[in-house]
Amino acid sequence: MSVTEQPAPAADGEPSAGGDPSDDAAQAHLRDRISADSLTTRRDYLRIVATVSGGLAIGGIGVAAGILHRHGDSDTAPESKKVTDRLAPGESVAFRFPGDEDRALAVRLQDGTLVGYSAVCTHLACAVLWREDRGPAGELYCPCHEGVFDARTGEVTAGPPPRPLPRIFLTEEVDGSVWAIATARSGEPAREALCRQFGESRPEVAARLGCPGADRANESRRT
Repeated sequence: MSVTEQPAPAADGEPSAGGDPSDDAAQAHLRDRISADSLTTRRDYLRIVATVSGGLAIGGIGVAAGILHRHGDSDTAPESKKVTDRLAPGESVAFRFPGDEDRALAVRLQDGTLVGYSAVCTHLACAVLWREDRGPAGELYCPCHEGVFDARTGEVTAGPPPRPLPRIFLTEEVDGSVWAIATARSGEPAREALCRQFGESRPEVAARLGCPGADRANESRRT
């Protein structure tokens, strides 16, 4: 037989011409194993994808429905908390406020402006970071789904987040220490947020802010 005259391949289940039947049986068994392994792999992959997709869907529904905890939900003023002894321009610090489970971020912009926000993305609650090298004021960035927020206002500038970051009100003492004193709900005006939290517990502060009914509340407390 010449080199170009090769025997025709055997049909499935038949021994090849001149071959050992035991070799053909071993090859058939190997093909069955490969097919079974491939099927198992595909099934496992589909199961993993379904599980992850279901988890993301449930998380998205929870955020959209307001089930997950959000900063600023309380109508009472939180206890003031020291954030750091000093915060220089171009620096940021992570802390917890108003509760021990509430991630927050304080940033000193290059022009000296002091800002604070919830560090929980309003999309799917991933952690938010400050990137100093993005523009004059930097940007607040969620790496999970490329969400971007304005560092001066907390407003959404790119990506899927549906709402601005809740604001945290900061104050700086004469010794340079930075304190967190109150929060705002996502998109809530500053005066409205402060009046909501200080109207009952700190009527003197509410009166200075010109909050509705603050003068009457302050006068009743004096009497």
